[in-house]
Amino acid sequence: MAGAPTQLLRLLPLLLLVLPSGLREYLSPEINHRPEEDGTAPDPGVAGDAVLHPIVLVPGVSCSKLEARLTGAYRPSVPRCGAMKGKGWFGLWDNCSDLPGHHYVHCFMEQMSLVYDPVADDYRNLPGVETRVPNFGSARGFQINPEHPDWCLQALRRELERIGYRDGDTLFGAPYDLRRAPPMPGQTSRAYSFYFRQLTRLIEDASRRNQGRKAILFGHSFGGTVALAFVQSTPMAWRDRYIKHLILAAAPPAAGVVPTVKYAASGPEVLYVPTAPPPSLRPMWRTFESAVVNFPSPAVFGRRPLVVTARRNYSAHDMAEFLAAAGFGAASVLAFRRREVTSMDRFQPPMVPTTCINGESNETLEQLVYWDGDFNARPVLVYGDGDGFINLVSMLAFDEQMRQQNEQNKLFKSIRLEGARHSTIVTDDWALKRIMQEILEANRISG
Repeated sequence: MAGAPTQLLRLLPLLLLVLPSGLREYLSPEINHRPEEDGTAPDPGVAGDAVLHPIVLVPGVSCSKLEARLTGAYRPSVPRCGAMKGKGWFGLWDNCSDLPGHHYVHCFMEQMSLVYDPVADDYRNLPGVETRVPNFGSARGFQINPEHPDWCLQALRRELERIGYRDGDTLFGAPYDLRRAPPMPGQTSRAYSFYFRQLTRLIEDASRRNQGRKAILFGHSFGGTVALAFVQSTPMAWRDRYIKHLILAAAPPAAGVVPTVKYAASGPEVLYVPTAPPPSLRPMWRTFESAVVNFPSPAVFGRRPLVVTARRNYSAHDMAEFLAAAGFGAASVLAFRRREVTSMDRFQPPMVPTTCINGESNETLEQLVYWDGDFNARPVLVYGDGDGFINLVSMLAFDEQMRQQNEQNKLFKSIRLEGARHSTIVTDDWALKRIMQEILEANRISG
């Protein structure tokens, strides 16, 4: 019997040959996987040979398109911003490289902005601006960054199609309004109430289309935050019936992350608009709930100064005061106190099989220093460990929260990839291959 393992190892290459070629590439350590170009047919025998559960992709914050329609109630700040009034739907956040060429950056910022309604405790568009998210249901309808064509889950989509997934059949996309954040239980959000209903119907239809198989829900970056909040919002009986697995890749955890504080002060680095540097987009960004929903939690970051100035330091306990000092309006600060501060330390496990994949061993912002207290100036940055955006301490806190619930602990898997970065964890070949292995594993697991 001592030679049995050796004999089995010798047979392993032959056993791999009987698998569909797409699966064989991911399971064989000797084959270097190379993504094929868009539109290439899958390897022969992959589609139909493997049992694939439907999968729904929820992309990062900048990847969902947004369309707008201007009604008679819209009062533009300058005449040219009213040029589209009464002309139907048009792409507002869609191929943003066109904005400078059409001299539309100022109008874009105005029409993208949100207004906090303290009576309804909810966010709404400017009067006369209606918005919608197009292409819901398709994994091919996400925003395409002309400088980074693999972003927005495009590389992952190609790999899924390579092993037999088909858009609209077993493969789906769930874009969302990038400006808004999913609510905690008890909070109001008309936009997310509608989105969650859409996603519920999409998953139920996908399951019926695929012989009742449960769905895999995959979220990258802020899309992971959205996917997790959706699962948490559903009845347990529905989760048991329709959710096969929840896979979160570089998803900001409930503990929050420090880089969001820098974006609040200096402008968003996550939105790509040519000729418009982050500080110029800051007034628009500060109206988004998604800009502050991932602020650091006091329970995890404690009293350690996150923002340092000559006169005052700001810890996670002082973020509302920091927003006011940085120039946020009174309504935005009120919204932060009501909606974000009250929900920072509330955690509810999803109670479905969950895999978290994060990067580590990358410089990740931990502290900002504005010696003169000028938040318009470039700060001195202090770094620690993480994936370049998510702090390692936040990842560890999320893992601990998931494992504190015994039943969730049995369904939880945490993977950290050394050197994997927040944005490229779904584009770098080696990291993408590991993600694909986890998706294939989720398909194989019974239940």
